[in-house]
Amino acid sequence: MPRSVMRPEQEVTILELLDRALDKGVVLWGEVVISVADVDLVYVGLKVLLSSVETANRMRYHTLPDQEDPPAS
Repeated sequence: MPRSVMRPEQEVTILELLDRALDKGVVLWGEVVISVADVDLVYVGLKVLLSSVETANRMRYHTLPDQEDPPAS
């Protein structure tokens, strides 16, 4: 069975979840607005990419895993 396909009854460890998240990449995105009396005072926007360096480089250079490595910088 391929690693990415799992049956629902199969248990997954935290280490396996972290490995998959770093391999594929995870984006967390959130916004918070602090206001008083319907007047917006502070806006905080947050975008976080959680991935391995290899995955981030693949995303940056749009390469697939079976293609050559991106140029070294």
